[in-house]
Amino acid sequence: MLINCVVYEKGRRLADIPVRDISDYVARPDAFVWVGLLNPTPDELATMAEEFGLHPLAVEDAQKGHQRPKIEEYGDSMFAVLKTIEKAQPHADEPYIVGEIAIFVGRNYVLSVRHRAQQGFAEVRARAELEPELLKHGAGIVFYLLTDAVVDRYFPIIEDLEVELEDLEGGMFRGPPSRATLEALYALKQKLMTLKHAVDPLSEAVGKLVGGRVPPLCAGMQEYFRDVYDHLNRIDGAIEGIFEMLHTATQVNLSLIDLAYNEDMKKLAAWAAMIATPTLIAGIYGMNFHAMPELGWTFGYPFALGLMAAVDLTLYSLFKRSGWL
Repeated sequence: MLINCVVYEKGRRLADIPVRDISDYVARPDAFVWVGLLNPTPDELATMAEEFGLHPLAVEDAQKGHQRPKIEEYGDSMFAVLKTIEKAQPHADEPYIVGEIAIFVGRNYVLSVRHRAQQGFAEVRARAELEPELLKHGAGIVFYLLTDAVVDRYFPIIEDLEVELEDLEGGMFRGPPSRATLEALYALKQKLMTLKHAVDPLSEAVGKLVGGRVPPLCAGMQEYFRDVYDHLNRIDGAIEGIFEMLHTATQVNLSLIDLAYNEDMKKLAAWAAMIATPTLIAGIYGMNFHAMPELGWTFGYPFALGLMAAVDLTLYSLFKRSGWL
């Protein structure tokens, strides 16, 4: 579906144009066309490829989706794939909606293709149009703005994960340790890996736009992409920090489970000892040997019961004092 198709000239919005006129405006030296597509059909993408002269391999990647984040050069044009991560509805099967945005960038055009991404980039376009001096840089600056917007949307995700970990850590000491806590910690690890798979490859790709050989379309914009690179490094550092805390929390939870297990075993051992002692006494007096002096004693039965009670009370007092009960 076509979201918008707008031509800009000398940093200012010129007009919304039909798709069939794209090639005419792309040929103008001081203009560039910015097109947004959402879940396009093969025919729609083929039309764009014809209008912009897109490389067939890049078009194939954009059509298939499910690509690893990357930035590639095709002659004098560029092709980038970025992952979008959005929170799903509360009772959805998966915690996040992982989408994808493919960006084609040429000297006079920018084409963004969204797959499975709910949130658009209307605010990015609005921000760009408020800064005509920025848009004078051409298509390269739009590529930066789109990349920056995708990366900035990772920050609320990392903040939510930090809060979730803090809640789980606090909950470990508010109640008895349980399997549910371990499952929640593992689920948090899976969420973290989803973000890491989006950040790590993109960080490597953006790093190439900051130092070394910079593609001509991004020449003179290193400071902008350095800002994106710094944001990615901050997110990556936060991810590693959460991973370490997650590992520690898992070990603490397992230790708490072991402690609780040991406490239960001590209680069971104490009760077993208290039951075994009367059983021993009853077993001795239940042997019924004729030579046993106590068998004919009038007070033998109450004496045996009293002995059992006295021994159990003594054991109970000792176990209670030692913390076993």
